[in-house]
Amino acid sequence: MEKDALIKSADKITKVSEASLKEYQDKMEFLNVKMNEVMLKRDDILDLIGGQKNVAMMKDNHSNHLRFVASILETPDSETLVDTVLWVFRAYMSRDFSSNYWAAQINTWIQLLKENVSETAFTEILSIYNWFSVNIPHFTIAANENFNKSLHIEK
Repeated sequence: MEKDALIKSADKITKVSEASLKEYQDKMEFLNVKMNEVMLKRDDILDLIGGQKNVAMMKDNHSNHLRFVASILETPDSETLVDTVLWVFRAYMSRDFSSNYWAAQINTWIQLLKENVSETAFTEILSIYNWFSVNIPHFTIAANENFNKSLHIEK
């Protein structure tokens, strides 16, 4: 899927109410702690993130993810969303994060949101997480293509 198609698909992400955005923002710190706990308990976490050396980077990603999603929910910008996600995929995959990490991460965010926000907030916020989930293969391919191009240029 080309970048323009990803942007058009992001345009379809449902807008959230101010109340749902505030609930998300109010629970970000709690969600971050829970996310790190859940992910670190996974038997396969070191395989997903490329080893112990990347645990801090994973935790940073979770914290940054929450702040970035909150900003996109507050002020939707499909082009910024797509550009940022592509950058994140390239940056983290270049540090040995597995493409399977993204599915594990998004599925965990969805579960944590379902358990920790109101039904209304969950329903509204789920749209962006479903978009992330559906597009993981597209972002993985785009990140790999870009990464391989940069390796070719270096040679």
